[in-house]
Amino acid sequence: MATAAVRTPVKSHSSKFSSRHGRDRMPLTPSPRARAAGNASPFTPPAPTRRDNDLHVDRKKYSNAPCGSLQDVFASLSLSPAKKATRSVSTPHQNNIASRQDSPLRLDLGVSEWALTGTGSTPVQQPKRKATRPGKTAIRINGDRFIPSRSASSPTSKSKAESTSRPSSRTEINEYSDVFGRSNLDVANSEETDDVPAEPKKSPNSRAFESNIAEACGLNLTTRILAFKPAAPESSKPIDLRSQYNRPLRSTANAQTRRRILTAPERVLDAPGLMDDYYLNLLDWGSGNQVAIGLERNVYIWSAESGDVSCLLETTPDTYVSSVKWSSDGAHLSVGLHTGDVQIWDVEELTRIRTMTGHDSRVGVMSWNKATLSTGSRSGNIFNHDVRIAEHKIAELNGHTSEVCGLEWRSDGAQLASGGNDNLVNIWDARSLLAPKFTKTNHKAAVKAIAWCPWQNNLLATGGGSYDRQIHFWNTTTGARVNTVDAGSQVTSLKWSTSYREIVSCHGAPENQMTVWSYPSLVKNVEIPAHETRVLHSALSPDGQILATAASDESLKFWKLFEKKAVPVAAVGGRAGGDAKKSTKQMTIR
Repeated sequence: MATAAVRTPVKSHSSKFSSRHGRDRMPLTPSPRARAAGNASPFTPPAPTRRDNDLHVDRKKYSNAPCGSLQDVFASLSLSPAKKATRSVSTPHQNNIASRQDSPLRLDLGVSEWALTGTGSTPVQQPKRKATRPGKTAIRINGDRFIPSRSASSPTSKSKAESTSRPSSRTEINEYSDVFGRSNLDVANSEETDDVPAEPKKSPNSRAFESNIAEACGLNLTTRILAFKPAAPESSKPIDLRSQYNRPLRSTANAQTRRRILTAPERVLDAPGLMDDYYLNLLDWGSGNQVAIGLERNVYIWSAESGDVSCLLETTPDTYVSSVKWSSDGAHLSVGLHTGDVQIWDVEELTRIRTMTGHDSRVGVMSWNKATLSTGSRSGNIFNHDVRIAEHKIAELNGHTSEVCGLEWRSDGAQLASGGNDNLVNIWDARSLLAPKFTKTNHKAAVKAIAWCPWQNNLLATGGGSYDRQIHFWNTTTGARVNTVDAGSQVTSLKWSTSYREIVSCHGAPENQMTVWSYPSLVKNVEIPAHETRVLHSALSPDGQILATAASDESLKFWKLFEKKAVPVAAVGGRAGGDAKKSTKQMTIR
């Protein structure tokens, strides 16, 4: 009568079966001694019998099985008692031993039935193999070598097998289902096969809910919430720690030695009757340290050394003064009139030397180049006069179609720059005056402010009127524009500093300010509210330290913008010392 073959947890009696990881090899071929003694193979299971439903009774029944029983085989396969108990409880009819086609021995974890006809050398009847459940691992034994499966050889298989207990009924599966809707049985199967826990599956409703919440909170689900700042970029060059930690402290010398510009005027004079006309040029400071200003029909001379004021001339009632300009030696003053005449005066003798005619409209701007005087009129013509000869008109420059309001010779006399009410800037070459060398159309308003750089001869600055408000810088050698700055208001005059790399601009409404710019950075050093009305005219002192400004508020102000450093008297000697004293005297305004 066939008996039931039930696997019972029996302890191993041999040290060869004590290893759970298959490191020690075990004899899978029946030993001759064992045959002689017991005449039974340790791998031949007993005759199948009807299995008892009570598995606990079968375990007690076969608790004292011999070493050659099926339990010894399980122990040799490094299966823990916990895992064997789990397999026996979950699938009691699925673990059997079947022979391989090309090997006498085979161990399958599947469902099969055995029919034993004898022991010893009696051939064993081949069982009928059934399909195994997906997810189960088949362990095969070929010859005398044991090759465990991935799950059996995994160092974590023991802990997983011991910590995983499968329920034996649908009720237990439902009770032990996790929060993600998976049962413990599914979790155990996934752990045995992949060793990596699967991601929880989310329903479409939960995903839509999460996306709505993230959108309402302004969160990005693809980024980390606690990543407060992005990762630092990788440096393409190796970091030199010495340069990082041996860096000297930031010096405060620049802040301590920064030049301080006075924002209050040194002196204020009254200028009654100053005409409020943008196109006129009624203020100039000569090399003799004297200031000339035109007030309606009169021209006044103010001495910066003595503080004395004298009236140089008074015109006829049918005309007025439209422009004044000192000669380079400071001995003569040219005066332009509304009628188009130009007068030359000897300031020391207070006498008129000559009158030059030719223009049919007012002369609003003039410029000296040694003995040559250039005058610009309202008709757009520019005349060059040689004051030494009777036929004074030596050239006529036709480049403007409207009134010429800006005119300036370069310091070396090689080029002449002119600006007009036609928004043009013309650069003339002294060797060829038939046509301008360059004509610039970048300004959108009248160009009155023109200034040549004292330390770079080919650098010219021009400023536009109310509808332009731009200051352009030109390279007069190539004709290229090298820089531009938005002044923010009407530019009435420009003056370069002779001591610093700076330029000062005077402006009209709405601020009526003076602005000192650094060049070439064009950073504002200071901005001073100068007058109550727009600043019409400006002139720089011979030593380059003081700027005089005149406005239609009938005031003449003097500003110490470019103060030079004091030179010790001991550092200079003889003639140089006399020059130093003279420059110091020129700085004083009485």
